[in-house]
Amino acid sequence: MGGTRDMTAGSPVRLILRFALPTLAGSMLQQLYNLVDSLIVGRLLGVTALAAVSASGWLDWAVLSVLMGIAQGFSIDAAQAFGAGDTARLRRTAGQSLLISAAVVLLLETVSQLLLSPVLRWMNTPSETFRLTESYLRIIYYGLPVVMAVNALNGFLYALGDSRTPLLALACASFVNIGLDWVFVGPCGLGTDGGALATVCAQVVSAVISFLAVRRLVILHPSREDLRPDRDTGLRLFRLGLPIALQNLIISVGGLILQSVVNGFGFIFMAGYNAASRLQGMVEMAGSSLGNAVGTFTGQNFGAGRTDRVRKGLRSSAQVGISLAVFIGSAVALLARPLLSLFIQDEPQLAEQVLSFGVEFLYFMAAGLPMLYLLFVYRSTLQGLGNTFIPMISGFVELAMRVGSALLLPRLLGVYGIYTAEIAAWIGAAVLLIIFCYRDLARISART
Repeated sequence: MGGTRDMTAGSPVRLILRFALPTLAGSMLQQLYNLVDSLIVGRLLGVTALAAVSASGWLDWAVLSVLMGIAQGFSIDAAQAFGAGDTARLRRTAGQSLLISAAVVLLLETVSQLLLSPVLRWMNTPSETFRLTESYLRIIYYGLPVVMAVNALNGFLYALGDSRTPLLALACASFVNIGLDWVFVGPCGLGTDGGALATVCAQVVSAVISFLAVRRLVILHPSREDLRPDRDTGLRLFRLGLPIALQNLIISVGGLILQSVVNGFGFIFMAGYNAASRLQGMVEMAGSSLGNAVGTFTGQNFGAGRTDRVRKGLRSSAQVGISLAVFIGSAVALLARPLLSLFIQDEPQLAEQVLSFGVEFLYFMAAGLPMLYLLFVYRSTLQGLGNTFIPMISGFVELAMRVGSALLLPRLLGVYGIYTAEIAAWIGAAVLLIIFCYRDLARISART
């Protein structure tokens, strides 16, 4: 198991990269089992089943990202408390997070199950995939309590500088998921439902490993008093987590609208676009992992009053992010066709049509990666400083840019307008985050 790590002393870039690398490895494993899920479904069940699973992406994210946002609020507060050496506040945060998590899961479980079918109809989900997507997502939603547990537990571990234990948890979950995917979809004949069931089982494994690690950290053990509802702590955690959850939800709404426009272009285009979207998660993970490291680094140093180190970490992380984006984007552009070919198995003419649309989207997405990686870095810095409001506003910017582009540009550019919508959303949000990040740092420096 990993241990805690104080990030308030030492080389900022070295600390951030040492933290980010295990997080990146964990993200790679998580994306790996998502890709293997798609690979097995596409190879064994064909293009229709692959399209059904891939089309679940934004609806899956819409619900799960709310839980992730709330858990991230816990992590920000815990990182600041740890950086300040305030163990009493850390324990109180841990206790109140249990109460908030239970309430949020109960509400979200009820709402997601009730609204699933109406939302799928609103999204113009093709009749060929409607029932498969609906059944797949219902199983995923039954696993929401486990998802909340994984994100809350890992959030506390990240806040204390431990990125190794979440990596171990994800590694074990990945192997379980891949094995169960093959068994459930193949020999057991459960179809796309088997992929969803394998994912939930893997999340249980991840939650157990993270729980065992947290239990060993005495500074995270809440007392009975810490488990009693505390208005002030609860409001503080909601002020941090709720804007992030809303930000994620807003981004998801834009994605759902974009998906409904994609669905309107027909089954073949939808299948190609959605297959490429599954690879998009793999491409984004380096930027996301870098952002997670920057958030923890910023939170601890802000709690310790080291604004100078926050600036150094931000500058170094932005440079690393751009370099990574150029390298990964170039690799994606070169390997787009062979990578997508792994997932698409069907009648040759149909497979080629699906493949051509997916490759085009990956080319566009690769070109926009530098702005996406900067978005991750600056958003995480603001959140580490305790400003979760502007990142939430950036979600509205993403929504406006993504939806506006998706509704207007296809009239001028056809399917290329759909490809452009994603990049436009990244650019709009990144510009806003960069401006306000430097504004907040200037204000904090002026006060100190």
